[in-house]
Amino acid sequence: MYITITAQKLGGNYSSGSGDFVDYLEKENQDLDQDGGEYFFNQYDDKITAEEVVREIDANTAKLEKTEPRFYSITLSPSKYELNRLQNSSEDLKKYTREVMKDYVASFNREINDRPVSIDDIKYYAKIEHQRTFKGTDKQVRENQPFASKILQLKSDIQKVERGEISGNIARMEREIQKLEKTAPHQQNGERIVQGMPKEGNQSHVHIIVSRKDASNRFSLSPGSKYKASKVELNGKTVKRGFDRDKFFGKAEKTFDKNFGYQRNFVETYNARKEFIRNPKSYFSALMKLPTSEKAMAMRILKQTGMPIMPSIPTSQAQLALKVFNRLRKGLDIAVKSSSIGI
Repeated sequence: MYITITAQKLGGNYSSGSGDFVDYLEKENQDLDQDGGEYFFNQYDDKITAEEVVREIDANTAKLEKTEPRFYSITLSPSKYELNRLQNSSEDLKKYTREVMKDYVASFNREINDRPVSIDDIKYYAKIEHQRTFKGTDKQVRENQPFASKILQLKSDIQKVERGEISGNIARMEREIQKLEKTAPHQQNGERIVQGMPKEGNQSHVHIIVSRKDASNRFSLSPGSKYKASKVELNGKTVKRGFDRDKFFGKAEKTFDKNFGYQRNFVETYNARKEFIRNPKSYFSALMKLPTSEKAMAMRILKQTGMPIMPSIPTSQAQLALKVFNRLRKGLDIAVKSSSIGI
């Protein structure tokens, strides 16, 4: 389960309101009829319109400074293995989202009216999407890029030949383009994978927009707090503050496993991905100690996520750690983006 928490973007292409972001979440519905699209939902209601979401989020911003985000975006992205455990992607993900938001409020070190934050204290709306497209940062697009560049150059040369600017054999260049299209390392349904191409298979995931202010529009609840748990004096009163992301991510995984009977592999856990970033040597050492079947599954998962692994596994733990550590120094940025764990 890959989970990200992102603050609203201020400036640039984003306004101080939520309209642009909600419009973005409606993109998948644009090509569907009214009955075929997905509505927004929250903890209790299933068919919430985009207009209501914008109205409710934008009206819930009392006393926020212009430089403070009005809302946060949470994305829940199950892996293909997790999606295979679902009986009905939409209904199961809706159920899971409602349970995850209970984990979300439980991760705040805050009190409202002298009690812990509850699910009824937050204002959120969620939207399920079933499609994804390849991005420029995806491994498949990056490794196909040299072929894409050569194809683009050949097409440009063909146009120049047709305009009489240079001499060349157009038929030969077209054959070279066809060869490059077929030999690019990453293909989908017989076509070279390019940025913007829809990904095949089940791509269901959830986008959540949650207001910075609580439902009463009085208290600020920021999951972007740099504090996990602390206290501060405010107007002569001791106030708790903080949000524990580690707790939230861990509980979200356990909630999925419990609800859908999922047996989580070591490399799929938040704690393992965090260890990979902080101490690759320890991470791979723990990986090599897994039972044979679990280790084999771990290697398949790592290969699919684009995280750097060795083509063969040395028998020596020390040899493994040394080789992996050296390779990870070059590939760490890619792995961090693949893990999407928001730390």
